[in-house]
Amino acid sequence: MFEDAPLSAQDALAALMIAVSAADEQISTSELVKMSNAINNLPVFAGYDAERLPRMSQMVFDLLEQEDGLEALFGLIRDTLPEKLFETAYALSCDVAAADGRIVGSEARMLEEIRDELNLDRLHAAAIERGARARHMTL
Repeated sequence: MFEDAPLSAQDALAALMIAVSAADEQISTSELVKMSNAINNLPVFAGYDAERLPRMSQMVFDLLEQEDGLEALFGLIRDTLPEKLFETAYALSCDVAAADGRIVGSEARMLEEIRDELNLDRLHAAAIERGARARHMTL
């Protein structure tokens, strides 16, 4: 699928955000805006070619349709993403999940799976979750 351009760490981060957003089978405008803002403004995405996003989205959607697709996606992410970016990946995932003001059901389960797959320390994960919740509070 990506013979001409292997997955980059930035692709893996983008794919994970897309997967979290698609977890509830409904990608909201606020989630799209959150992903776009992250890609356009965060230092970890410096130099990233946003033209790759449609391919990343299609890859994620194709994988999520397969029986073991989520496990395959996590395998790609673990193979591509340096460990020093695991907390960044989880923080981005939490922000996308919280963008529409609620994290319930399938999105909550997806975050739990990501936390487990990236083998994040419970305390660190809780701090990241708390930060996302605080950033996305409404009046």
